[in-house]
Amino acid sequence: MSKADNETRDLLILGGGLVGMALALAAAKKGLSSHVIDRADPAELTAEGFDDRATAISTASWHLFSNIGIADGLEEFACPIASIAVTDQNRPGRLDFIPGEGEGTLGRMFPNRRLRLALFEAADKEPLINWVAKAEIVERQRSEFGVAAVLSDDRKLKGRLMIAAEGRGSPTRDGAGITIAKWDYHHRAIIAGLTHSKPHDNVAWEIFYPAGPFALLPLNDDADGTHRSSLVWTVSEADGKAVMKLGDRAFLAEIQERMGDVLGEVKTVGTRSSWPLGFHHTAKITGERLALIGDAAHGIHPIAGQGLNLGLRDVGALVEVLADGARIGLDPADAQLLKRYENWRGLDSFMVALATDGLTRLFGVPGKTASAMRRFGMASVQRMDPLKTFFMDEARGVSGDLPELLRA
Repeated sequence: MSKADNETRDLLILGGGLVGMALALAAAKKGLSSHVIDRADPAELTAEGFDDRATAISTASWHLFSNIGIADGLEEFACPIASIAVTDQNRPGRLDFIPGEGEGTLGRMFPNRRLRLALFEAADKEPLINWVAKAEIVERQRSEFGVAAVLSDDRKLKGRLMIAAEGRGSPTRDGAGITIAKWDYHHRAIIAGLTHSKPHDNVAWEIFYPAGPFALLPLNDDADGTHRSSLVWTVSEADGKAVMKLGDRAFLAEIQERMGDVLGEVKTVGTRSSWPLGFHHTAKITGERLALIGDAAHGIHPIAGQGLNLGLRDVGALVEVLADGARIGLDPADAQLLKRYENWRGLDSFMVALATDGLTRLFGVPGKTASAMRRFGMASVQRMDPLKTFFMDEARGVSGDLPELLRA
């Protein structure tokens, strides 16, 4: 056991993914130490070709990255989202979200691999983070005196506050008996990288079909000028296996039919992956010496691309609460600090979850009448600049009571 393993640290973060590692780095900037325990092998997670997924990072999340010192290294991989185009099955009645002069972008697209590399490299250099990878937790302990995780090799890592950052299936959350509301959409997201003949002009497309949204998200061109985008195509669970089994030519033809000519001709399709879609939200996000962040607390439909950004708002709020407590000598697990985090994040995350669920259901209503009503509604919003500004501020993550780390 190393010297770092023997130290009792402020935070015991279970889960070293994007949200868990962002928390460790943000906490370190405020002088808070952590153990980060993750079962995955970081070399596999950052391997070329491991994961074709890409993520939209909101303006507020970008401020967090700047404040924890990873934005400069990520900038070259960012593809700005200049506008968002929303259509119902590519029919008339399109809705465009375009920021005004001097308002900046609506976010930035990054390959997930690049986000992981930036976070992992920064964590590796931070002495306040003891990162324990490829580790299996066999026991989680919480008491009035502290918290601990026992690993399969008999190491025991101790802390003052346990953080559940393991994602949707969090065993820490379930072991704590925290009630969770959840349902299955009976849909799958098919994800793949595309190359295409027309430039995307930094437009993110959200084309709605009754089976679910068909999203085309802009990525940087390859070095040779090849135009690239990321596809997130929602299909019914019943159709998911069949779509995954299609040959490349048939899959490409299906994509081309749904996207029309917005990106010209689809040239190639990368490796496909599929992910089940569901909704969940916990009744509370804290317990005795325990806080939940990210997907451990709330899992939403990817329709608005807010999943990771919601988790990063958790990070900003929790770190601000803990740093405020540390300044006056409070234990990180002080009940009043955890209550403040609960109150701060509970309503915001719930409202975002409800909004994305509502959008999913609204655009999933089949039939010509429903489609005509949606297009009428979008055409009305298109003429209402204040309402569009509200939606754009929500997409940027700059509305509401923002934590300090998520401000410029």
